[in-house]
Amino acid sequence: MGAMSTGRRRFLGGLLAAGFMPMPTWADVGHPAFLSAAAKPDGSYVLCGIGADLSVRFALPLPARGHAAAAHPHRPEAVAFARRPGTFAVVIDCVTGQQKAVLDAPAGRHFYGHGAFSSDGSLLYTTENDYEAGRGRIGVWDAAQGYERISEWDSGGVGPHDIKRLPGRETLVVANGGIDTHPDSGRTKLNIPTMQPNLAYVENGHVIETAALRPDMHRNSIRHLAVGPGGEVAFGMQWQGDGPVDALVGLHQLGAPIRLMSGSTDDVRRMDGYIGSIAIAADGRTIAVTSPRGGVVQYFDAITGQLTDSGTLEDVCGVLALGDGFAVSTGFGALQYRGGGGAIRVQTDFAWDNHLVSV
Repeated sequence: MGAMSTGRRRFLGGLLAAGFMPMPTWADVGHPAFLSAAAKPDGSYVLCGIGADLSVRFALPLPARGHAAAAHPHRPEAVAFARRPGTFAVVIDCVTGQQKAVLDAPAGRHFYGHGAFSSDGSLLYTTENDYEAGRGRIGVWDAAQGYERISEWDSGGVGPHDIKRLPGRETLVVANGGIDTHPDSGRTKLNIPTMQPNLAYVENGHVIETAALRPDMHRNSIRHLAVGPGGEVAFGMQWQGDGPVDALVGLHQLGAPIRLMSGSTDDVRRMDGYIGSIAIAADGRTIAVTSPRGGVVQYFDAITGQLTDSGTLEDVCGVLALGDGFAVSTGFGALQYRGGGGAIRVQTDFAWDNHLVSV
């Protein structure tokens, strides 16, 4: 499927090590448009680079099941996070397929499966649980010095899951899901009656703003994020309450109140209280969300806040803005694209994991 051969990766890696070629770029590994973790039919795990035509450009081994990844902004290097709660992440040289570094969470911490780079790629930020304190942390790693851990910051809440960087600045936005967990209790949610999810904006270790849901929605865990071209932050939620919920998708911008996207009661119910992933179009006008539990993809107008379209797709979860449309992936191996130029569907042998990560 257009994947780079092992021999070519070794050849390029050898030339680079010998100093005979310039620093590689993502073009040297097939110019992937996005990354995704996956399971192969034999039960092994891989990180894949996927082109805009939905062809798999490379598949590199992972030591365990992946959740999401962070793509270095300049060089063909990816940080693959173990499925939460994980205590390690691996840095993969996508030219050679080799592990460049392993990130081990400090004692008393675990990762939530997401990370983001600074604009110049020198720093990596990871969402973590300080489970004895019941508080979220952001780990800071020096990507220029072998991913040495150099600091950690407060995440501005409890249970930080996704983390993104706003365009054109070094401000991070964190989805603090509000749910407290502890390894001694497995994945039991310890504080549902009192949970307080929020979005927190962090600059150089300081929380500069938080945005919370209205009180009657405090059990709506903010989980996944997508950032638009003007700094708009679209977020998907997972409902921890009893009975129905009014909305599972929201939009926020620094200095403004949260706006919730709206659909009919039946439209919200189809998502089964669970948004698995979210994306916002390159022009910021459309938000796409998935629910693997409901087997549904929904599209919202970011300006009006109204549901505009939906479709069914079994075990759909990954979603990504691509060109003038969106790509989605499923646990049954499907990759699909829908945009102004038409539609593409590719069936693969990979069981795609939760997220598609832009390169």
